[in-house]
Amino acid sequence: MSHHEIFAELQKKKISKKIVAAGRGEIPKYASGGKVFFHYHTTLADDERTKLDDSKEANKPMELIIGKQFKLEVWETLVKTMRVGEVAEFLVADIKDTAVYPTVAKSLRDINRGHKHAPEHHCCGMMMDGGTGYPDLNELMKKPQPLVFTLELLKYQAPEDFDKETWTMNAEEKAELIPKLKEAGNALYKEKKYAEATGKYEEALGLLEQLSTLEKPGDEDWIEVDKKKIPFLLNYAQCKLLEGDYYTVITHLTDVLKKDYASESDRVKALFRRGKAHSAVWDVKEAKEDLQEAVEMDPSLSKAVAKELKELENRVKEKEKQEKASLQGLFG
Repeated sequence: MSHHEIFAELQKKKISKKIVAAGRGEIPKYASGGKVFFHYHTTLADDERTKLDDSKEANKPMELIIGKQFKLEVWETLVKTMRVGEVAEFLVADIKDTAVYPTVAKSLRDINRGHKHAPEHHCCGMMMDGGTGYPDLNELMKKPQPLVFTLELLKYQAPEDFDKETWTMNAEEKAELIPKLKEAGNALYKEKKYAEATGKYEEALGLLEQLSTLEKPGDEDWIEVDKKKIPFLLNYAQCKLLEGDYYTVITHLTDVLKKDYASESDRVKALFRRGKAHSAVWDVKEAKEDLQEAVEMDPSLSKAVAKELKELENRVKEKEKQEKASLQGLFG
């Protein structure tokens, strides 16, 4: 919407605006996906201007993503009329635009107080009756009223100026990010920054899991998304192998090997790396089975597998020797 259309929207919604402090520059071109940071001070529109909320008291500005249909939709309408640094007072007279405020305010108060749920002072009866746990908000729920919002616009970030949190992305944006995460993870791996690389692979796997929920399990589109997890699982497991997190390696590579559509090359990598992990945790039988199956599928691994099996054999012999010596010590 143009700025003219935004101001026309204010008139249509019976919203009056009073500038308390002028802002800087021009009104930003608010784009869908942009992020707005602002303080809010909310009062009733009565003669006393009874205060409801003030974000400055909690020192927690509001963050709003443009176009993401925040529950209190009128706030997006209001901030789109503001310059950065501007303080403005808005009288929202239509209770259709303010009726949802009590539930929004409850959530914000709970967050500011450090609660994920309702505050400690509510009682079960309140919640059963549909209350918020805050007497003033309960009253406002029963009798919606016009409200006055005094907003201070602190900052606006265009979508290209910040790294989006994944929950703000649509499916197309998530799909575009995944190969970039793989590239970043691979670069970190080459630098031997295994923990950082693991983080990139984990983020990509999380996005793929989100995308898979949009499809019906087992359908062709779901399988295509699930296939894309395989290289990330392999890379993730390789990092964990080098970090010594062997049981995590075994778990994730077992998941790969359960996928009927994993390629032969992927299965070889999974078997070889899982075999090494089994070896490290003294799963001798499983280690030998994995390594031998890997070399049967890819004979070019014969030297690498022979080396692993020889090292495993030597370790087993050394362990048996130490255990024998310990027993002799007990009865000697």
